[in-house]
Amino acid sequence: MKKMVLFDLDDTLLWDKKSVQDAFTLTCQLAEKESGVSPEELERNVRHRARELYASYSTYTYTKKIGINPFEGLWATFDDNGEEFRKLREIAPKYQETAWLEGLKDTGINHPELAKKLAKAFRNYRIESPCLFEDTLSVLTELGKDYRLALVTNGSPSLQNLKLEISSELPPYFEKIFISGDVGIGKPTPEIFNYVLQELDIQAEEAIMVGDNLNTDIIGANQIGIDSVWLNRFDAENKSDIQPDYEIQSLRELKRILQS
Repeated sequence: MKKMVLFDLDDTLLWDKKSVQDAFTLTCQLAEKESGVSPEELERNVRHRARELYASYSTYTYTKKIGINPFEGLWATFDDNGEEFRKLREIAPKYQETAWLEGLKDTGINHPELAKKLAKAFRNYRIESPCLFEDTLSVLTELGKDYRLALVTNGSPSLQNLKLEISSELPPYFEKIFISGDVGIGKPTPEIFNYVLQELDIQAEEAIMVGDNLNTDIIGANQIGIDSVWLNRFDAENKSDIQPDYEIQSLRELKRILQS
């Protein structure tokens, strides 16, 4: 019998991709007003430059280890403890401005002051654009009556906690919140899942993991015997050899799985 439901955060409960898209749209519209640049072209170029720059830093291996992506880096401050976070904290302002500056250059404009303005605007717009999936709160409310709930998320503690702060309805639902940057290693490694089980004092067979990412949430749970639920909201094709125990398109389907 299941006692505990473990949830991923980004793009499982929080629609992070939409929030990032909204921030890009608003920031690039600002750039259009300031300089006449094509917002669609600028967004494409900044996304490309951000990925390229992000992978060039010495911190890249660590960010992959704990699961921080380039677009989180565009608005994170990394106010966290530890040597690697200190390096990220030093790199972040330059990375954020350079991504926008190089994106502008690729779009035909060399404007350092505008790049600084856009880097700041992107962070502000992202903070102002939290988005929960429409089924998140109702399902957490229902499941919380019968099951223990915990959150297991990859990322920088300061950034993930900020996401939870601006979506303040979420944290009260969870008995405990685990962030990879606090643990020191992220999904899909067995270590973080074993750590979670130990901290919650439960066995693998008593838990179920719900997440949108086959390569972190699902394979990680599979590796240590936790039943996995792939939340495939947008009907993506599974082109991997990773097989979830269950596949759903809405969190509302969870209750049926738990009761079966």
